[in-house]
Amino acid sequence: VQLVESGGGLVQPGGSLRLSCAVSGFTFSSYAMSWYRQAPGKERELVAHITSDGSSTNYADSVKGRFTISRDNAKSTVYLQMNSLKPEDTAVYYCNVHYHFNDYWGQGTQVTVSS
Repeated sequence: VQLVESGGGLVQPGGSLRLSCAVSGFTFSSYAMSWYRQAPGKERELVAHITSDGSSTNYADSVKGRFTISRDNAKSTVYLQMNSLKPEDTAVYYCNVHYHFNDYWGQGTQVTVSS
């Protein structure tokens, strides 16, 4: 199982970024996917979750209305569109899958929101 995130970077408050997570090693279309983030000195927190077919999504209250999770099962990729970014969104963002009783994580991608 391999998860590779990309798309992070430095953005000004109010800006946008789109994160991608390319997945391999399992049948992507059969599993729900999640995005988490971890800010310095804080615990890792769930940001967004999407079902295997993309029909249902859930978000942390702190990102509702600003972030959108989506997936392309043909490309084995999950996305996180982040709009209206705030300094408090600064964190390392990780994609996650719970597969065969284990949690798998990517290496993370840094998002920094600063003027």
